[in-house]
Amino acid sequence: MRPGAQQYVVARPLYSEESFAEEHEKVYRQRKTMLDHFVQYFRCDRKRAKNAALSLLPIIGWIKIYKLKEWLFSDIVSGISTGLVAVLQGLAYCLLASLPPWYGLFSAFFPVVIYFFLGTSRHISVGPFPVLCLMIGSVVTRIVPDEGPPLNITGFEGLTSDEQRVLVASSVTFLVGIMQLAMGILQVGFVVMYLSDTLVSGFTTAAAIHILVSQLKFVLGLQVPGLSGPFSLIYTLEIIFNKITSTNVCDVVISLVILVVVFIVKEINERFKSKLPVPIPIEVIMTVIACGVSYAFDFKKRYGIEVVGYESPMAPNLPIFQETAVEAFPMAIVGFAVAFSVAKVYSVKHDYTIDGNQELIAFGVSNIFGASFKSFAASTALSRSAVQESTGGKTQVAGLISALIVMIVTLAIGFLLEPLPKSVLGAVVIVNLKSMLMQVREIPYLWRRDKPDCVVWLATCVAAVLLGLDLGLAAGLGVELLSVVLRVQFPRCSVLANIKGTDVYKDRKDFINIYEPDGVMIFRIPSPLFFANIEFFRSKLLEALGFNPLRVLRKRNKALRRIRRLLKKVKWVQKENIKELDLPTDFKDLPARINWNAELPANIVVPRVDIHSLVLDFAAVSFLDISALKGLKTVLKELIRIEVMVYIVACDPYVLQKLHDCCFFDDEVQSSMFFLTLHDAMLHILEKHPEATERKADFGKVTNCLF
Repeated sequence: MRPGAQQYVVARPLYSEESFAEEHEKVYRQRKTMLDHFVQYFRCDRKRAKNAALSLLPIIGWIKIYKLKEWLFSDIVSGISTGLVAVLQGLAYCLLASLPPWYGLFSAFFPVVIYFFLGTSRHISVGPFPVLCLMIGSVVTRIVPDEGPPLNITGFEGLTSDEQRVLVASSVTFLVGIMQLAMGILQVGFVVMYLSDTLVSGFTTAAAIHILVSQLKFVLGLQVPGLSGPFSLIYTLEIIFNKITSTNVCDVVISLVILVVVFIVKEINERFKSKLPVPIPIEVIMTVIACGVSYAFDFKKRYGIEVVGYESPMAPNLPIFQETAVEAFPMAIVGFAVAFSVAKVYSVKHDYTIDGNQELIAFGVSNIFGASFKSFAASTALSRSAVQESTGGKTQVAGLISALIVMIVTLAIGFLLEPLPKSVLGAVVIVNLKSMLMQVREIPYLWRRDKPDCVVWLATCVAAVLLGLDLGLAAGLGVELLSVVLRVQFPRCSVLANIKGTDVYKDRKDFINIYEPDGVMIFRIPSPLFFANIEFFRSKLLEALGFNPLRVLRKRNKALRRIRRLLKKVKWVQKENIKELDLPTDFKDLPARINWNAELPANIVVPRVDIHSLVLDFAAVSFLDISALKGLKTVLKELIRIEVMVYIVACDPYVLQKLHDCCFFDDEVQSSMFFLTLHDAMLHILEKHPEATERKADFGKVTNCLF
């Protein structure tokens, strides 16, 4: 750096890859084979055993640094606040799973206890998640429908309809737990990375619409059978509209009051959260009031309102998994993806690390343990986690205390909630959908910033609404992967030019003060080369060049035949061997080399080639497969045979090594064409062609290489 100036000056030799390797010795590194990695992964010693134990029980790590005096009180306050919310959400979200409400409390207790020991996040609140509950509900209603007999499954004999549904839900949950545990043990937590934020946003918005429709029957007091499968939402709306005249007015009034009051108070909580010590637990307050009013006026008998009722916990009974195996996998992925996303946000905010694979193990064991006690699949609810963090929760001690609150309600005072109208729970669920439904506002932003992402959002949302959550998730994932493939298959290729007075090269269409030597073209492809895009690369390169080298080569070889006939006065052979026309031009029996850009005798016409040097910028080419390697070599040979020198710059060392390993180089395609940087190659070309003058920019005829 020059002192006091934002400039740098470098004096160094001009480097090709070969000259740089000769001058600078590399460190030899022995590459590990797959067998080496396999042996190392399963090797066990004292240190690895200790680290494994610590990773499997993250509580050991944070309990040692637990600040009793500073954190305990905050965790207690947070735990009580979160526990009250967990009780209400456990009851409410259980309706989404088409189960008796009390089983939601089991899901807010058993998984939390296990996660306390195995989880790596200190702030998420484990328990029922509405999207997951709805996915479970679709399986439950498919196997045990509201109308008609259940599927013929071993283990249903002698059970009531509710007991059969609980059996199905616990079966799915057990399978979800097994899948999550298996993925955690196999270290495949990275699979959640394939679910982009855009896809998750579209999916959860569709889930919110499903949840809203599913709660209308409780808010309106209608008897609507639970439906599942494609277009179930439309069929449900049709049934609701057909029965709208049978609406229970008392249910509607209660729901509207709950909706308005809870919405207003939640907005107050949000606006004054910095001034309130803890958020006002308005859902709990309104639930207690509604429960008392329902009991005092005997709503069940007087107005025919459906109430919660109470049921003691039942002993575990593991069912057969065959009918629920397919649906369990997307639940395992969605449950983990949502929990991991929320956990990642809080880990960044509070400066600690989380382990995706350990999170899979934690949720897997939590769901297996919970399913044994009739709970259903657990993840985390965004609103509940926000309460736990915003009320001062420091560790999962707050989660454990919230589980104790749930246990007290379940065992001691749960019967007091028996007269609670289900319309109250339905209204509470609908109010808590606000954040998910408001994600619709992302559509204009995505459309302006990234149209492919917007298409993924819309496709996922529409597919999940119409086809159901499981098929919708698969369709959204397919569209997302297709968008990635299309972006890589059809990348934004460009022709570069030098910015005058610098060693910087940019797209020639974007700048005015550029330098382009006559006869030189710089072509950039910003993606890996593989079987799907090698033809696109070739077509865009030929489009930028303005000629087809193979066609030029054939024209030249045909012209050579005519020239030889003129010189030797031999009879012209009409039959042509097309393979001979593709060979390099041979001047050995001619008195001199032919200048193909000059005027040729006897009206011989050959396409003019004004480019003598082509530079391929491979800075963004991270890998090549065999198909791309063959296609690239073919293009290089065609160009070299018409006397266009090709230079490849900024090639990744691993790509260059693969070219050597695959015997890419021969007498025509040589390793000397590879240069360290783009500027090195340009200086080499100018040194080799000192007569090159600056090309006049023609902005009206810039080749379009955009996809």
